Amino acid sequence: MNRRPFLKLVSALTLAGTLTATAASADTIRIGAVAPKTGGLAGGATVTQWPSIYLWVDQVNAAGGLTVDGEQMMIELIEYDDQTNPGETIKAVQRLATQDEAHFIIAPYGTGLNLAAAPLFDRYGYPQIAVSAITDQQPELSDKFPNMFFTLGTTTALAADLVGVLTDMREAGDLGNRVAMVNVADAFGIELATAAKPLFLEAGFELVYETSYPLGTQDLSPVIKGAAAAEPDAFVAWSYPPDTFGLTEQAMIEDIDVQAFYTAVATPFPSYGGRFGAAADGVLGAGGVNPDSPAFQEYAKAHMELTGAAPDYWASATTYASLEILAQSIEAVGLDREAVSDHLRETTFETVLGPIAFDENNSNPAFWTVGQWQDGVFVGVASRGRDGTAPVILKDGWK
Repeated sequence: MNRRPFLKLVSALTLAGTLTATAASADTIRIGAVAPKTGGLAGGATVTQWPSIYLWVDQVNAAGGLTVDGEQMMIELIEYDDQTNPGETIKAVQRLATQDEAHFIIAPYGTGLNLAAAPLFDRYGYPQIAVSAITDQQPELSDKFPNMFFTLGTTTALAADLVGVLTDMREAGDLGNRVAMVNVADAFGIELATAAKPLFLEAGFELVYETSYPLGTQDLSPVIKGAAAAEPDAFVAWSYPPDTFGLTEQAMIEDIDVQAFYTAVATPFPSYGGRFGAAADGVLGAGGVNPDSPAFQEYAKAHMELTGAAPDYWASATTYASLEILAQSIEAVGLDREAVSDHLRETTFETVLGPIAFDENNSNPAFWTVGQWQDGVFVGVASRGRDGTAPVILKDGWK
């Protein structure tokens, strides 16, 4: 556990920091954060979650803190590594609520870990802006946990918009009808594969290969070999960061011959483009961003200056936006958690992504769904209500 009001990153990969110590006081807002620094999802949280948290804390404290009831209050950040283990997530949230007496807790990373933590957020009355929880269960969850909010959209939206992109490619004569679909066997991957299958069939695609693999699988060559043997025109993987990289590496080794190649989480990471270079051009992935947005460019510049690394082209900015939303609510109504949750439901917030307001299901209705690597940048090619969508380009092999 680390307890710190300010952290400057030396490296975005190691998240090693130097601490400028400021003793906790009555004028400090205690903000808890629990997310992986080790385990299967550490790579994703290291890129998407932790750097944006550190940037937000740094910027708020550099500006003198948040204004609460007319007084400036600095942020004290209390961190826990949940080791990509739902049991550890639950223990950390419990500790933050009962021992550390955190005023607010930043939602965990990943769909499964958010779902595991939701009952505790609800029990202790914490608003849970579940940035990285993508699920069709949002209406049921917001009904069961009224202080749970969602920003990245639903599984059906992500799946439907990918099917739409591939349908447009097929109708333009750029894609055949045969699809290989695989998924990581956790809440995220299972739900997306379940949502996508009937959408593909309804759109007239033929699913020629389907399989799943456990989170943390090291050897993904059998998955790609099996897909290649089915001779698909499009390959779709509902994947998490380690397998996104592993599947792409194996696709290059096998030289899988498809007109469309899609992997999900981590495809928008700058390290994906850095690792695969020109071979990434044309690869489709989850999410996206408008890289020409001045607000995103300002955020990306600050992110690079503090962490030494660029943000990803999807959930990094959304994570930062969720913290902007939390800050605006705290400054509006104070440290009363119930009042903050009410404010979240009732307000339109100005963020790095533009305006965000939650609907009757505590869901943000405007979000990116599909992106693509084009000339070294991951750009949004499909969205729900976001500006700056780019046209899809064709993938020209694994050059």
